[in-house]
Amino acid sequence: MNLFCLKLLIILILFLKSALSEVINEFNDGIVDIDLPKNHLSQYFNNLRRFTKKLNETSHGFYKDYLSSEEYDRELCWGYEYGCKKPQFIHKCPGNHSGYVKDKETQLDVFYSQADFGYVKQQLRELKVYCEPYTITDSSLECSENVRFCRGRNLMINFTDLVKREEPFRWDVNVLKAGEIGGYCKFHKDKFEEELDHLGALQSWAAELRNYESLEKRPIEDDLCDVVVEKPTYLMKLDSTINLYHHFCDFFNLYVSQHVNFTHESGFTTDVNILIWETHPYWSQFADTFKAFTENELWNLNKFKGKVVCFKNLVFSLPPRMIFGLYYNTPLINGCENSALFHAFSEHLMHRLQIKQHEPKNRKVRITFLSRNTKYRNVLNEKDLIKRISSNSNYEVKRVVYDRNIKFLDQMEITKNTDVFIGIHGAGLTHLLFLPNWATLFELHNCGDPNCYHDLARLRGINYMTWEDENFVESIEAGYEDESHEKFKNYNFDPDEFGRLVAKAVKAVRNHEDYRNYIKRLEHDEL
Repeated sequence: MNLFCLKLLIILILFLKSALSEVINEFNDGIVDIDLPKNHLSQYFNNLRRFTKKLNETSHGFYKDYLSSEEYDRELCWGYEYGCKKPQFIHKCPGNHSGYVKDKETQLDVFYSQADFGYVKQQLRELKVYCEPYTITDSSLECSENVRFCRGRNLMINFTDLVKREEPFRWDVNVLKAGEIGGYCKFHKDKFEEELDHLGALQSWAAELRNYESLEKRPIEDDLCDVVVEKPTYLMKLDSTINLYHHFCDFFNLYVSQHVNFTHESGFTTDVNILIWETHPYWSQFADTFKAFTENELWNLNKFKGKVVCFKNLVFSLPPRMIFGLYYNTPLINGCENSALFHAFSEHLMHRLQIKQHEPKNRKVRITFLSRNTKYRNVLNEKDLIKRISSNSNYEVKRVVYDRNIKFLDQMEITKNTDVFIGIHGAGLTHLLFLPNWATLFELHNCGDPNCYHDLARLRGINYMTWEDENFVESIEAGYEDESHEKFKNYNFDPDEFGRLVAKAVKAVRNHEDYRNYIKRLEHDEL
């Protein structure tokens, strides 16, 4: 090798070493793990001032460019942060302030605390340390009221008795016995026991943590455990995983828990463990949603059956059926809509799962008709209804059956590219969470449950409508033992009335400011 080639090789090695070093430094700073929608970055960085300063001083590339760009709002915050100057308020209350509030301002405040980032703020306000560490490296446990959300450090959980459980279980409130969970810290037992009222399996973590005890030894340093879990671990209790509405209550509360736990630059990293609090093997048609939260294998309690386990960082995430909780049991005040928290959840999923927004063809309004493949709540004359609106050249109409034959992420992409989403009452309408902001949800018939998807649409901030005149709908018995209940019947709808209502939904889409701005951007890009 001549001298010139040798020098060139040395320069190349030094260059690669430098580049690799910068990549490693960025990784160590947690930068590669941020992976948030661009319109969430200001809030993220403003919550982590020290990290942001370090990033500005030592890093390079996209995030540093962002921090020096006009897009970076140095005051914008979610609303729950200490010293938040510019909370992201997008909620509004156009309806009357009826019931238990005295004025419009109180109505807005109540909605914010019930169904927006104010709920996160409330959890943070409630957090109390119940097991106080003697030193900075000892165990600790803090929880919000009624033990809904907790987080702990260097905790021990003893799963040895699980080997005696022959039948798989879920929603069991007797998994742990006294002393099978604890840590080396000063436990304020009397105060903690005052919080143990909500013992339902999906209401809180009271059933598990009522057995918490202070240990005489440090669980990790004194080798009390068979396994030490280094990575942060989220414990989850799941609702019905075969039902989209109920399972997304799990995912939503996991996202909220990440915000409650957001104290570090890796607060939204996917390099975490998720431990499902049951021994049933996890399966769900909607399982791909977990990819937005973890890149690692999902665990259930069988993972640690017969072992004593130490967790360095453990989060007891908000469970799905809390009393006055979020999503499932939200006591939603009248007249309000458009939760920034629900917006953020939808945007977070669309970003992490890479669900794309496509341009509409020929500026047609895209209508998706969700058909059911079940015994009850079928639209018996759906062919006539689809034919009625397909004749309109301004509509692009698609009929779908969201079952196992269409991958869930593909379903989400169809919904993301829908302007009017039509379907009869059922869990499939939970897809409204993935609709664009300008969309209309047309629940053909609420089947005696008028609030469920109307409220969810209000939370998401999209337009909602349902059938208006019962004289134009026919219900038909479907052979169920409780034939009086509207959920166990099938239906025929008047095609002309259906066409009128769809036209009303399309008008709402075209008049929506976000839709008009979207079309303007497309037209500008075409010039």
